[in-house]
Amino acid sequence: MPIPDYQSIMLPLLKFIGDGEEHSLRETIDSLAQQFGLSQEERKDLLPSGRQVTFDNRVGWARTYMKKAGLLDYTRRGYFCITERGKEVLSKNPTEINAKFLKKFPEFVEFQKVKKPDKEGATPLEKPPVTPEESLEDAFQELKESLASDLLQTIKGCSSEFFERLVVDVLIKIGYGGSRREAGQAMGKTGDGGIDGIIKEDKLGLDIIYIQAKRWENTVGRPEIQKFAGALQGQRARKGIFITTSNFSKEALDYVRNIDSKIILIDGQRLAELMIENNVGVSPVSSYEVKKIDSDYFTDS
Repeated sequence: MPIPDYQSIMLPLLKFIGDGEEHSLRETIDSLAQQFGLSQEERKDLLPSGRQVTFDNRVGWARTYMKKAGLLDYTRRGYFCITERGKEVLSKNPTEINAKFLKKFPEFVEFQKVKKPDKEGATPLEKPPVTPEESLEDAFQELKESLASDLLQTIKGCSSEFFERLVVDVLIKIGYGGSRREAGQAMGKTGDGGIDGIIKEDKLGLDIIYIQAKRWENTVGRPEIQKFAGALQGQRARKGIFITTSNFSKEALDYVRNIDSKIILIDGQRLAELMIENNVGVSPVSSYEVKKIDSDYFTDS
């Protein structure tokens, strides 16, 4: 039979995890492949990139979309289970679950919103006709946003010590000086409650950047930033980076704009973006080249 698309996989997947137990992605893929009666050849079929199995990829996307709609949740790396909302959906015996069905859940609608407003007045969920290049860009952006969301959730499940090491790796990758060893040794050894570590601004160490790393769920408010700014003054420092897995309040953002010290605030979303841009905690799966005709080649000499 043809390999089912990701929407056709949604309901069977939700039914499979409907027992309320924790299931691995691998276990789920194998079970669903049997349910759909896929042959060995179909189970080995690859995407055009040649790097991912088609069916595995589609199961992964079915899981991602239902996760965004709150029907299932990740329990740990590679494992997930059904939520109360998912159980409620199953209790109503739906004939199918697809992207249209998921739009009844506000979290999924928010996830699917087009980021850039359409000049012609299209609603957030109405995408106007686009060129193939624009379609490719949209798909790439969706992949990136989904990866950033998964990255942030993974980071929040890590220990505080691991998070501090991750912060150092990101800062070194984006160009701050000093070695990984030097920066790692500096973390947690400043002797000041408002500072978690230091890193050289450049490879020569002409200036020092002070770091605060908060693996938080709650919004970081102005008091925390004021405490960090005070710690900088105690070190006679003027530059700092405050990184969190959550976000910053408006008061905190306004505060850093009106003080002499230069403090950069990096929230969870920006941290995930920096990790993706600099290949920290992620690895490339596939790449595509977009080509066009070389007009010069066809010009008569």
